[in-house]
Amino acid sequence: MSLAQHHDARLRFQQQVDNSARYVVPFIEEKFPLTKGMKVMEIGCGEGGVLKPFMEKGCFAVGVDLVASRIALAGDFLRDYISNGQLRLINQNIYDLDFLGEFKDSFDLIILKDAIEHIPEQEKLMGYLKQLLKPDGVIFLGFPPWYMPHGGHQQICKNKMLSVLPYIHLLPASIYRGILKNFKENESTVKELLEIKETGISIERFEHILKKNNYAVLKKRFYLINPIYQYKFGWKPRKQSRLLASIPYFRDFVTTCVYYLVKDKN
Repeated sequence: MSLAQHHDARLRFQQQVDNSARYVVPFIEEKFPLTKGMKVMEIGCGEGGVLKPFMEKGCFAVGVDLVASRIALAGDFLRDYISNGQLRLINQNIYDLDFLGEFKDSFDLIILKDAIEHIPEQEKLMGYLKQLLKPDGVIFLGFPPWYMPHGGHQQICKNKMLSVLPYIHLLPASIYRGILKNFKENESTVKELLEIKETGISIERFEHILKKNNYAVLKKRFYLINPIYQYKFGWKPRKQSRLLASIPYFRDFVTTCVYYLVKDKN
């Protein structure tokens, strides 16, 4: 059951704006107040909706995405911010030498919202991001843990049964591929879901990466019901219980979203 926002870019943008304003910005500001003139970058910015509430607070923003069509949509939706000099959109790989050359030590805040689970070599990424932060800069990350019921993003499937079937993404890749093809999912969907299977990240693995890269966790929040589900399914967001959030490994299976705010210890 492919959802409406998977096909309607403007709807997706509006949901990003609302989710960012109601949940992401308040979470960040509990530990890192935003002030006018701060420089913010979002990696995997898509249509740019997450950045809009930050620019409304007077921040200057850079949105980066590898998909040119999504950058083009962001440019359309946020043209006023581009015109007034508050926003720059870039279709580029952040690892490019000229990107680092331009943006080294530049950002007060880096955002990865529903992005890190799509990026290979996450340990390399977290080490690299330090070079783009100002000395007191922070990183916000929000993502669905891999082992949660729909951590494989199978909700993008056109087949209604597959889209709601929990934990199917945890099957061996060969079996998972076979099921997707037998249910007539198109090749692009199969490819995307198998790529997510390669890059999906658990809470435990993420915290191990933070420790190895010498990050301090300023704040974290686990959700039993992801705030984004209110737009997808009409479900009211609900924080995970402290008890379940404290149980390693088990929490991965019952937590649908995590928010982290981290800072380099050095």
